[in-house]
Amino acid sequence: MSTRNGLRSYSLKIWRQAGPDKPGNLVDYAVSGIHPDMSFLEMLDQLNQDIVCAGGEPVAFDSDCREGICGTCGIVIDGRPHGPLVNVTACNLRMREFPDGAAIVAEPFRAKAFPIVKDLVIDRSALDRVIQHGGYVSINVGSAAEANQMPIPKDIAEQAMDSAACIGCGACVASCPNASASLFVGAKIRQMMLLPQGKAERTRRVLEMVQQMDAEGFGDCSNHGECEAACPKAITLENIATMRREYVRAALKSGC
Repeated sequence: MSTRNGLRSYSLKIWRQAGPDKPGNLVDYAVSGIHPDMSFLEMLDQLNQDIVCAGGEPVAFDSDCREGICGTCGIVIDGRPHGPLVNVTACNLRMREFPDGAAIVAEPFRAKAFPIVKDLVIDRSALDRVIQHGGYVSINVGSAAEANQMPIPKDIAEQAMDSAACIGCGACVASCPNASASLFVGAKIRQMMLLPQGKAERTRRVLEMVQQMDAEGFGDCSNHGECEAACPKAITLENIATMRREYVRAALKSGC
């Protein structure tokens, strides 16, 4: 219950798993002295301090920038990747969103392509390998050009920027019943196909990235739309539609 200074207490169920080949289960914890403005990760920091002081093993979880930019803080909180708020990463989710005394369940992202490393930590290197198969511009375009040398319409630049906002957190995969990475791959394809620097490798890029996505064990997209709802950066389903059109175009052009 709340103390007079407004600090809160919570009942937690957290997935504990010692290693990739070890069995896992939800473990009950109680944490107190939580300020409503603390982030979910700061609450876990407080919990880990309590666990270590009691001689236990702290809960392993990923974090880096803690500013909603890097995408490493992916945790399924109460059944939703990154928690109950839309367009918010776990590191920016504040404890004021949970009433005092609430029971909270925290689990790792679950997908065949995201093996569990320990507790809430997963291996998302499958997304990196997809990027390595064409998710970049390999051509040396030299130093930054003068801004007006290659005019790009404002609406096109904004569409590319909207897709480039994808931080590769994997929430789309974790929320999809098929564990599809189509929203992630679609965003990476679309952000470059719209801009002049990315057009030169447009055909090869989509073919190789989709092929690698399948090879990593991600499922197919069946239009559930959960990925868009779970994305902390509001990446839309339009990116998946663009990927499909690009793939058909590239397949016909290459004769696949």
